Amino acid sequence: MRIEDEIQSTNFEDNYHKAVINVAYTQGWLANYFRCHFDKHNITQQQFNILRILRGQYPKPATINLLKERMIDKMSDASRIVDRLVQKGLVSRCTNNKDRRAVDIRISDEGLATLSKMDAEFKTKEVLSNNLTEDEAATLSDLLDKMRG
Repeated sequence: MRIEDEIQSTNFEDNYHKAVINVAYTQGWLANYFRCHFDKHNITQQQFNILRILRGQYPKPATINLLKERMIDKMSDASRIVDRLVQKGLVSRCTNNKDRRAVDIRISDEGLATLSKMDAEFKTKEVLSNNLTEDEAATLSDLLDKMRG
């Protein structure tokens, strides 16, 4: 559906303004689409992002700084998100052997199992594959990369 129809407005300054509104609207649309999958496992989008980063690091641990660098939402409080994941048993904290001031964060077996269940329940390609070809998805990704400079 066209952005004009979704937001019931055609008052755009120009196509740049329309594109920015469309990207922002689509980000919200994607967040809503995935929210039900996250809610089912009692995690947030930011917690999911951290779990995915930690699974990519596994079996090596990550530091809070590494998580902050790799997170999609750079404004998130990574320390607080990790605290919540520790409470849920999805990650663990331990002192870094090389630097006692640093803390290592590692995904737990329960965290790995949760991601594995989520992987089986839905595939991210399902979001776009009904409306875009794989080539169109690649073009979209390239254009978004270009937009960010």
